[in-house]
Amino acid sequence: MNIPNLLTISRIFLVPVVVWLIIRGSSLAAFWVFVVAAATDAADGYLARRWRQRTELGAYLDALADKALLVSIYVSLGMAGGIPAWLAIGVVSRDVMIVGAVILSWLLDRPLAIAPLIVSKLNTLVQIVYAAFVLGALGFHVVLGSAVFTALAVMVALLTLVSAAAYLASWMRHMAGWEPPR
Repeated sequence: MNIPNLLTISRIFLVPVVVWLIIRGSSLAAFWVFVVAAATDAADGYLARRWRQRTELGAYLDALADKALLVSIYVSLGMAGGIPAWLAIGVVSRDVMIVGAVILSWLLDRPLAIAPLIVSKLNTLVQIVYAAFVLGALGFHVVLGSAVFTALAVMVALLTLVSAAAYLASWMRHMAGWEPPR
């Protein structure tokens, strides 16, 4: 175990805390816990690169932590009415597709290396910013025009679609290289 992996694990443990805070209507507290969780996402990657502590376990844990945090936040905010349901469904569907493709690859004895695409990193960043923006607006009781929220939601949706398409194309290329046993 190293510090970057411990930060990633701490992010996983923060997921139910943020969800619980959203469900009970404590948006300001949820905002701050989410900010801490997002900061661990930035810190673990930076420290793993800086201290040369990248591990295969860390790559899987980081992907798991990102999926758990974002899926949980988007589902919770969607159910609480903080974000449009269609956006929560899109974000969750993308992640289910990615996880399903990885599992299917393993089942077919064609495991994929975990390597996030650039568009996926941008997508994750925008999803985090949007969720923080929504939680912050709810927590600080800031009333912003619906045009701002709509523009950010559309940006998240577009990047989610582009990222899903890029992963699907990458997965299909990977799977096409497979030769069935004779």
